Amino acid sequence: MLNYIEKINKNVNIEEGKKAIENILISIYFKEGISTKELARENLLPIPIVAAIKKEFIKKGLVIQDKGTRLTVEGRCFVEQQLGFENIDKDLYMKLLMEPWKQHREIIEIKEELQEIFDNRPQVDVTVDQSKSSMDTSLKRAILCLKNHNLVGKKILCLGDDDLVSIALGFLLKKLFDNTIHHTTKITVMDIDKRIIDYISNISTKESFQIKCAAVDFRKPLANDFKNKFDCFFTDPPYTIEGMNLFLSRGIEALKDDSGLNIYFSYAHKSPDFQLTMQKYILSMGLTVSEVIPRFNTYEGASIIGNTGQMMVLKTTNITESLIQQFYKEALYTGEIKKTVRSYRCKGCGEIIKVGGFEKFNNIETLKSKGCYKCNGQVFDLIQRKNMN
Repeated sequence: MLNYIEKINKNVNIEEGKKAIENILISIYFKEGISTKELARENLLPIPIVAAIKKEFIKKGLVIQDKGTRLTVEGRCFVEQQLGFENIDKDLYMKLLMEPWKQHREIIEIKEELQEIFDNRPQVDVTVDQSKSSMDTSLKRAILCLKNHNLVGKKILCLGDDDLVSIALGFLLKKLFDNTIHHTTKITVMDIDKRIIDYISNISTKESFQIKCAAVDFRKPLANDFKNKFDCFFTDPPYTIEGMNLFLSRGIEALKDDSGLNIYFSYAHKSPDFQLTMQKYILSMGLTVSEVIPRFNTYEGASIIGNTGQMMVLKTTNITESLIQQFYKEALYTGEIKKTVRSYRCKGCGEIIKVGGFEKFNNIETLKSKGCYKCNGQVFDLIQRKNMN
């Protein structure tokens, strides 16, 4: 079947990119009889641009003007077979578009399936800045992906996935396609932590999800096999400027070469000065900040960031380019940049134990799991925190 989106994009050549053209066609698919004005409002585009795109759709035989805009048989076949919407539960998709954060029955059912999986995921490794997002957060990220028409029929990358966003995406797709795996969405996970890779791979095999996992150290240049392949990516990078720049750079290289592609970028709430620096780097990579959702993410046991974080939806432009393309050899994670040693007192015997990157115990989670070396106690009080820089 012809790639109509490519052909129409060449004819109208809009700055918003091919994704904007595709989204208009999807809007018509879900809202037969929609007006040009509503299409423009729904897709945040000027009416003349939407009218020009619609005219091209009509020329190609994809839509007709009949009491609003409607798909032809050819148009419907294209959306279902080429864009991946065949056999989708249209009612559920529309419910999630209109009320994405409501506790619909289907969402509650997904959470019931996810609960045990999230309860049993590997312990966090704070040396690589891991902190577990809540199950609700990971599922909200998946729904946000749907809300922006980035879910169905797409190639999605999770750049680091201790939050199991890939698994949440898998269960959401399964629900949308009537508890089957017959859809065309492909999900790839890259993570440096082999425990995360193995855990996601095992669940994916058990559930027959289309998730591929790769152990990747982002300090190394991205392999050619991963470049220019993906329609969007998720990342919750180390909360350092260095970590943000590296993870965004690797993700940009992985994205297809087009404007208007979404990056789902989770980050801690920071001071205005820090956020100004963040946004300068984001702009320097040729990205725009499309949306900022405060308190979107919640985390388990991440009291240092107030257990919450923001979601920033970034978009590519025609000048988007990664900042770091070669080997990265500098400090990256918080513990490398801010060398901190914490002293804990065992509640059982009073022994003072130091915790830090160069101590016997790298983090408090390891100390709790191993126990006090004098009494095996597992409850500790923080009594001192010292910055060693």
